[in-house]
Amino acid sequence: MYHKEQIRQAAARCGFELCGVASAVPAEDRGLYRAWTEAGYAGEMRYLTDHRGDIREDPRKLLPSARSIVCVGKVYNWPEPETGDFPDETRAWVSRYAWGDDYHDVMRAGMTRLVEELREHGDFEYKICVDTAPLLERSYARLAGLGWIGRNTCLINQQLGSWVFLGEILMSLELAPDAPPPDRCGSCRRCIDACPTEAIVPAGEGYAVDSRLCISYLTIELRGGIPEERREGLGRHVFGCDICQDVCPWNRRAAITEEPQFAPRHRAPELDTLAALTEEEFRKMFRGTPVSRAKYAGFLRNVATAMGNSGNPQMLGPLEKLAGSEIGVVAEHARWGIEKLKNRTTHCGPGSRTDSEI
Repeated sequence: MYHKEQIRQAAARCGFELCGVASAVPAEDRGLYRAWTEAGYAGEMRYLTDHRGDIREDPRKLLPSARSIVCVGKVYNWPEPETGDFPDETRAWVSRYAWGDDYHDVMRAGMTRLVEELREHGDFEYKICVDTAPLLERSYARLAGLGWIGRNTCLINQQLGSWVFLGEILMSLELAPDAPPPDRCGSCRRCIDACPTEAIVPAGEGYAVDSRLCISYLTIELRGGIPEERREGLGRHVFGCDICQDVCPWNRRAAITEEPQFAPRHRAPELDTLAALTEEEFRKMFRGTPVSRAKYAGFLRNVATAMGNSGNPQMLGPLEKLAGSEIGVVAEHARWGIEKLKNRTTHCGPGSRTDSEI
């Protein structure tokens, strides 16, 4: 016999600050996901719109014997400055979730320990899901009482904030489900108003993120060239974006992680250092972190865009080298960056302040 409190205590021992239970049945808000994909908001992320979309309708398509979903959350927030708080405009920005070790590995290891501990008291079938499985994880986390889904589409916990990784364990055990908390965003629009690319758009009675406008999508998921009209909005982001979470009032006193594997490796690296990386150096620098997902060509494309947005004429030299790259998309974005910096110098004149100084 398993009691939810015992499961929560075991989850805490395995490194999870949040734990709750949802029933392994189709989520009541699954229609929102269908509407999101039909609106084209998934962009080129075909893994969200292909045959796996049908699997997302029902968790029992992942584990036929599933009766319950144990949802866990792990804080990844580290005590570092907010987005844009760089020492100067020569530095890039990497999204907070990618500062340390790859969360997929950290989360899966913790959930594996949790399953092993629970199976000491009785056998059951299970399946561990960490982000990559076709499962509406935020929907089930909400149903399990871990938080509500904010206007920025992040799960927000009233006590801990939104800097939380989510994971799910589908189980053949029948457990009493928890209840979802109330939505506490109220009339707040800070995330909507702060988004530089206006990616948080009205959707029915609420809001959704149009991935095609989102900095995270453009710097991580999109292959090929970034649409020219979107580039300026990226600022100096080279991998992901945290703006909508940085401005969220529920993150003013957000919890800080105690997980050493999430300690920052590269929070705001120098742009010229990144521009000079060989492919092997890129792999070595970001091995074992989420940044590797951008791939070498995509990452240099992002770096070239960030240098063009820096407003710093010192970036012209590194950009000119990238403009000679054999990787077409990198060379094209470097040329765009050069043109942007030269236009800025012409319009502002020597000695003018950069954006970061105004």
